[in-house]
Amino acid sequence: MSVGEEIRTEQGRPQQSLATGAARNLATTTKSTPQMQEISSRWLLRQLPWVQVQGGTYRVNRRLSYSVGDGRVTFVKTGDRVQVIPAELGELPALRTYEDLEVLGELASRCEQREFAPGEALASFGSRVDGVFLLAHGRAEKLGTGPYGDDSVLGVLADGAYFGDACIVDSEAIWEYTARAVTTCTVLVLPRQAIDQVAERSETLRGHLGQVRSIPHQRTNKYGEKEIDLSAGHVGEPEIPGTFVDYEASPREYELSVAQTVLRIHTRVADLYNQPMNQTEQQLRLTVEALKERQEHELINNREFGLLNNCEYEQRIQPHDGAPSPDDMDELLSRRRGSKLFLAHPRAIAAFGRECNKRGLYPDSVDVDGHRLPAWRGVPIFPCNKIPISDERTTSIICMRTGEDDSGVVGLRQSGIPDEIEPSLSVRFMGINEQAIISYLVTAYYSAAVLVPDALGVLENVEIGRWR
Repeated sequence: MSVGEEIRTEQGRPQQSLATGAARNLATTTKSTPQMQEISSRWLLRQLPWVQVQGGTYRVNRRLSYSVGDGRVTFVKTGDRVQVIPAELGELPALRTYEDLEVLGELASRCEQREFAPGEALASFGSRVDGVFLLAHGRAEKLGTGPYGDDSVLGVLADGAYFGDACIVDSEAIWEYTARAVTTCTVLVLPRQAIDQVAERSETLRGHLGQVRSIPHQRTNKYGEKEIDLSAGHVGEPEIPGTFVDYEASPREYELSVAQTVLRIHTRVADLYNQPMNQTEQQLRLTVEALKERQEHELINNREFGLLNNCEYEQRIQPHDGAPSPDDMDELLSRRRGSKLFLAHPRAIAAFGRECNKRGLYPDSVDVDGHRLPAWRGVPIFPCNKIPISDERTTSIICMRTGEDDSGVVGLRQSGIPDEIEPSLSVRFMGINEQAIISYLVTAYYSAAVLVPDALGVLENVEIGRWR
């Protein structure tokens, strides 16, 4: 049978269940249970602390924060021409809640495409910020001045990053660093003058920017949260400040997602070919394994709650030289307290091992549930083949703190559902149809929540094909 060809019964209908010929292979000779190549270690499902969610919804309450916008900008490419998607300008902090697509479209049309060669400066320290820079493709470094006058790398920017957005609300803003291209860079520049011209004609944009300009004057801590007024080190009888802790008025809510399938088994198979192996049990076992693989894939990649899509932009970093080096892993660890684990594609782990070999370093290994796993600074590196590898042979490495008590990342599920065989996973009998086929509905409910932004970090655009 060729790939993609549909199996049909003698009556010409599509086959809906396991054929008796295939079932007989489990009823004769000494044999193994049915094997499945898709099954992986699924370390994320095993290491994620699971929270019982009653009512199917989990609300994450946080302190009131005045910080707005922290996303990544997306572009479309036609030939050698690059354009920003108008709605994506809403990822800029000053435009985060602005929803007039017509005005955003006009701003997008004002963007000017520029090309920069490796080593060329995109912006220079101390000069006035004359526009918003949107990095469509390439890698650039943010450079500052070290204590002895030498260059100091403050950060690495890559596809989708933006900088210079301070000029939207502050016409006197100056560059606090130098931006220099590491590779050939394609950049869209939205001139500050164009923003002013559009704002003059648009009352909604002018009013929105007026509201945003008041935000920097709010008393906030370094995380953008409303300041809690305190007094320390005083003597005598000074007036002690009063305060209260304000909360977000509209906290984010996570609803449990679902993965489902209908398993069909012919009654003839269930009745006649159940020795020495129970056909129904084996069919269910493999179906549940596939469902769990999809569950872990969704926890990594889902657009609503997946870890890769829910990492804040300020917690995303770029490798300094493409390949994942020990320095990059240290930088990833330094962004959060109490990191519990790394998650990386096996090929990314191999690439990290090659970088360690070049430096003569030998990472530690730790014992986790009887398995020896590589570790960095005592934090285990778990393999996860659900983390995607792009066409450019790049991938990501995830680092996170877990657990409710540590304000980390938690898994969400609801135990005690009808016909449950595992927590939040059920198999429900759906009846027998006119073709004598038994149907079972196999369902898993799950989600994940990041309690505070610094609980989750990602090392992006990791090159896994570097061998020298």
